[in-house]
Amino acid sequence: MRSNDVLGFIFAGTLDDKIPELAASRTTASIPIGGKYRVIDFVLSNMSNAGINNVGIIAKSNFLSLTDHVGSGSAYDLSKRRSSLTLLTPYGGKSFGSYVETIYNMHGYLENCREEYVMISPGNVVCNFDYTELFEFHSKKNADMTLVFKNHVVPGGYDRPITVDVAADGKVEQVFVKPSATEEVVNQVFGSVLIKKEILMEEIRKALSLNQLDIKRLVQDAVGRMNVYAFENKGYTAAISSINDYFNFNMDLMKKEVRDELFNPKRPIYTKVRDDAPSKYGLQSKVKNSIIAQGCVIDGEVENCVISKGVYVGEGAKLSNCIVMQDTKIGKNTNLNYVIIDKDVTIKDERSLMGFESYPIYIAKKSIV
Repeated sequence: MRSNDVLGFIFAGTLDDKIPELAASRTTASIPIGGKYRVIDFVLSNMSNAGINNVGIIAKSNFLSLTDHVGSGSAYDLSKRRSSLTLLTPYGGKSFGSYVETIYNMHGYLENCREEYVMISPGNVVCNFDYTELFEFHSKKNADMTLVFKNHVVPGGYDRPITVDVAADGKVEQVFVKPSATEEVVNQVFGSVLIKKEILMEEIRKALSLNQLDIKRLVQDAVGRMNVYAFENKGYTAAISSINDYFNFNMDLMKKEVRDELFNPKRPIYTKVRDDAPSKYGLQSKVKNSIIAQGCVIDGEVENCVISKGVYVGEGAKLSNCIVMQDTKIGKNTNLNYVIIDKDVTIKDERSLMGFESYPIYIAKKSIV
């Protein structure tokens, strides 16, 4: 299988309803992470690094931020003559009510693409994954469908996770749509599927004719009728399925081993570039174990924090275990602990806000505190 014979198909709004705070004005895929990235940067970079030249992104609502960020795809090397990035938004009253209906209503786009295979991926998963290994596995096994899974404890935001029993050779023996116990280590399928386009559309049409709109049941029914295999993602993986998942992932970035794996120079992670001056640090500032993007002015104390571009931290301010998105202004002598602050927020002087590791406080975009 050649990489340029695979179409990338990303669902940007995966689990939007599970993160109502962060997804109120954007899709899950365009949530800022790590100071200067968005969630979708990882899956787009993985596809581009593997040689996938054509990518379609499904966005059902709140897609202005996503559109602004991904643009023409030039940041991901997807705007050349033989490559493209297409944002697929609602049109003509077509339904986005389920994955099955959505894929069917995009049949015109899918069938007009020259690629023979489709790589379906969720927009809420962060990892640095080598898709070329998946393509080789799929070809070697002569699979009809290959699911990507992670062996771990299911994140809290998944109330109906797909888990699989996998044989030694990688063949899927059984699919569980809603396993009885999710606090144990299981093989969870996040939603990444590699499948031949012809087979995909045939299964989608059959499901619609039977009024079977749950794609999870479709995958379950395929076992036994088709050659369904599973490929394990053994690297660091985070699924943004709740506000706690979001907080924990950003805190994980403070660990060198996590950064080294996610930002592998052999498979770089691309993003939209914003040209800012280098960050400035005042004479009384103190910064410890934090990620600080460019364009910031830090006059206070920052510890265990992720600070995005253009943030101002006033004199005497103390921030610990916080995530601060871009262009936020934090006043003098403030005290913030376990707080997630969205974009363009103003926190006035001498304010104190304190959450907890298992319950961080969230401040909405453009708020004044």
